[in-house]
Order: sequence, then structure tokens, then C-alpha cells
Amino acid sequence: MEFWNSPRKGCSKVKLLLDECVTRHLKRDLTGHEVHTVEDAGFKGLENGDLLKAASGAYEVLITVDRNLPYQQNIAGLNIAILILAAKRNSYVRLKPLIPRALTALETMKVGDVIRIEE
Repeated sequence: MEFWNSPRKGCSKVKLLLDECVTRHLKRDLTGHEVHTVEDAGFKGLENGDLLKAASGAYEVLITVDRNLPYQQNIAGLNIAILILAAKRNSYVRLKPLIPRALTALETMKVGDVIRIEE
């Protein structure tokens, strides 16, 4: 499986979707990537399973704060990866410090990956 940011692809920009529970203020911190909110994408109100199906193939990574998502949803067969930001609270102040590690993780993520970034 190929990495999105592989030098042989010549591409470093990853298409990211911010889940509804993730503050939209993180968009500006995910520099170098194409970032949309669930609302921007027209997916607002979709439950997790439907959201993953809608985002699969249209986005490369779903960024969420839902720690249970990988246990509640089967992402096998979907064309997407999941990045979980796990902080004590889902506020911008708590999530922003996780962004440098999230950006590093995005460099090697591939379809089917579930990566959790802890506070």
C-alpha cells in the first residue's frame, strides 16, 4: 500500500475531513493540507458509519476526537484512514498542542490506518 506523502508520488498535501466534534479552528493549524469540515463537505448530521462511507475515497483521512470510532465501525474495505486526537477536553486549547504530532503522523498514514495522538 502506498503512502499519500511518498516522495515517489511527488505529493505532500493530504485531503483531510474534520469530524463534527472537532473544532473548526484546527483548520488553520493543519498547514500544507486540504482541510474541510463535515459541514463544508455537506456531510453534517451523518452518523459515523454513513459519514465514513461518504468520506471514503473523497477524503484520505478523517480527523476525529471519537476514541470509540475504531471499535464501533468497521473501516476495512473503506478507502480512508482515521486520526484520533485524544485530549482531556475537545477544546481548541487542548487539541492544538497535538497538531505537530498529527502532522508528523500524516506523513506516513495510509488507507486503513487508525492512529491515536494522545495528550
